[in-house]
Amino acid sequence: MRRYLSLYGFFLVQRLKILLEYRMNFLIGATSTTLLQAAGLLALWVVMSRIPSLNGWSFDQVLLVYGLVTVSESITHMFADNLWTIGHDYIRSGDFDRFLVRPIDPLFHLLADRFCHDGIGNFLIGMILIIKAMTSLGLPWTAANMLYLLMAILAGGAIFIALNLITATSAFWFVESIPVTYVVYNTYEFAKYPLSIYSRGIRIVMTWVIPYGFASYYPASHLLGRDVGLLAWLAPVVAAVLLLVAYRVWTFGLAHYTSTGT
Repeated sequence: MRRYLSLYGFFLVQRLKILLEYRMNFLIGATSTTLLQAAGLLALWVVMSRIPSLNGWSFDQVLLVYGLVTVSESITHMFADNLWTIGHDYIRSGDFDRFLVRPIDPLFHLLADRFCHDGIGNFLIGMILIIKAMTSLGLPWTAANMLYLLMAILAGGAIFIALNLITATSAFWFVESIPVTYVVYNTYEFAKYPLSIYSRGIRIVMTWVIPYGFASYYPASHLLGRDVGLLAWLAPVVAAVLLLVAYRVWTFGLAHYTSTGT
């Protein structure tokens, strides 16, 4: 573990050196996602200004849900964005083969090969929304709440990474895995709002099939004192199970990988 942490630090430093060679591009990339988040937040503000209560949820309460899922998504955006391009940038070109001849785990190498600074903007926006919402709602900044927030964010990020890994592994068969990944990934838009506003079918999907609800709705409900039972504490368990399944899917796909010979 220590070796891989040291290696990741080395990869990260080299990536930052590359990015900082073009400082303006780095700044544009780090802030570009802010504009996209601003558009989404503006749409939310317009809706909530017309409908002050969204099935019993106030604007600041919805902001808490929105902020939690945004921070969780930013983790996969920063540290696992290479999963999106595995087919196009690595398998199609034959560049993936270099991961197989080096004395480190191929999945680790793939993830460490690129830190995506675009996710920094999402992380900052998400944290601002969480702080703003909790302050406006008068939620206490106790040690228990801080630890719970940390647990929820890390578990949420792990859920995003696991789902992206499962879908991105399809590149070993189809090469171009982005359409498959998009289908699953884009459902996280539902998790930006309380699951209670949706039909029962959507709630089941977002809880047990594509469980982004554990990255936003259930942690927010717990912090707000809304009774969601054991679901408030299942995020780490769901994340661990998904990561295990994702890694098994990855190893299965890797065993069936055939080089393009490029």
